[in-house]
Amino acid sequence: MVNQFILKEFGNRIRFLRNEKNLSQEELSFITGFHRTYIGMIERGERNISLTNILVFAKAFELHVDELLDFRKSNSKLSFKDYQFKKDD
Repeated sequence: MVNQFILKEFGNRIRFLRNEKNLSQEELSFITGFHRTYIGMIERGERNISLTNILVFAKAFELHVDELLDFRKSNSKLSFKDYQFKKDD
């Protein structure tokens, strides 16, 4: 499923940034106020987080939102050609 692919790419981006700053999930949880298990679920692509939580991550990593969502900086395989709109069945 394409949406799952996007969630995994976002999770990979969060993990990449966390590792780049040498932070554990627990340390990132203290910075963001999110539970450690929630961060793990995001990193594994199991959670579709809200825009407000995306902003919390951007602030935690001292990035603008567009920089946080720039998956190219974490060697992502995401491409807009891979995204498909949800179709009603």
